[in-house]
Amino acid sequence: MDLQKLVDDVLKDVEVYRGHGEVASYIPALKAVDPRKLGIAVAAEDGSVYCAGDAEEPFSIQSISKVFMLNLALDHVGATLWNHVGREPSGSPFNSIVQLEAEKGKPRNPLINAGAIVVCDNVMNHGTADEAVSEILDFMRERAGDASVAIDANVAQSENQAGFLNRSLAYFVSAFGNLRNPVEDVLSIYFRQCAIAMSCRQLARAALYLAFDGNDPVTRDAVTISSRARRINALMLTCGHYDNSGDFAYRIGLPGKSGVGGGILTVVPGFGTVVVWSPGLNSAGTSLAGAAALEKMVERTGWSVFV
Repeated sequence: MDLQKLVDDVLKDVEVYRGHGEVASYIPALKAVDPRKLGIAVAAEDGSVYCAGDAEEPFSIQSISKVFMLNLALDHVGATLWNHVGREPSGSPFNSIVQLEAEKGKPRNPLINAGAIVVCDNVMNHGTADEAVSEILDFMRERAGDASVAIDANVAQSENQAGFLNRSLAYFVSAFGNLRNPVEDVLSIYFRQCAIAMSCRQLARAALYLAFDGNDPVTRDAVTISSRARRINALMLTCGHYDNSGDFAYRIGLPGKSGVGGGILTVVPGFGTVVVWSPGLNSAGTSLAGAAALEKMVERTGWSVFV
């Protein structure tokens, strides 16, 4: 398969969607992003990454970071994490507080905001917030093979200043005894992890281990155990797009995680990874042009876990 031709052709297929959708206006720094940006990257088993469009431009990965933080939390505390957060699809918006109240402070899954805050608490694990942030940043740099991966300080500050609902979620969880560390320390991790900036190329390379049972096929690093990689992929498939997860599975059929920065990470088990970026979002907070690009790619390749 000519992967460069594939990404070039898919980019042409979805040009009509460029600039459509709404940028995430509730985070001021994201509101300023050009909605016409559109990038695609495919990473293959040998580490080659095939790019089209704006795939080399760093963007705020936002909730895509939750996948990697989940990996770190499971490395820290193992299966005891599930005493604090569930594994079921939410069927609700990513920042819903109604569901959290009904379930007495235990978030439905680790990929919604409240669940990701609990994950941050477990990565912190009685250390410091700065140590936890350094750990996720070092992890992303190592997996991407690129030391230039960094936190966008402007986005992090914007997240903090606009984070009223996330603070409400965190204090609500804490009120039920489900956070062990000070709320503001945990939130400082969460805001900074969401502000990690990466290009489509970097992110596709960083996630490659998830397509190969937890093993980086290029460096041969055993990044995580195979059962853990499969379970992270399962959570991405069922919970990776909030109340849009079912439609994403129906249309695309791959484990994936979206972020309100306009990025979508998808895993093609046994083959590689695909990352798309376009800041215009649909009503569920998933990139409109990005989802269309993934659907076109699956049509062209037959990639799907449902075969």
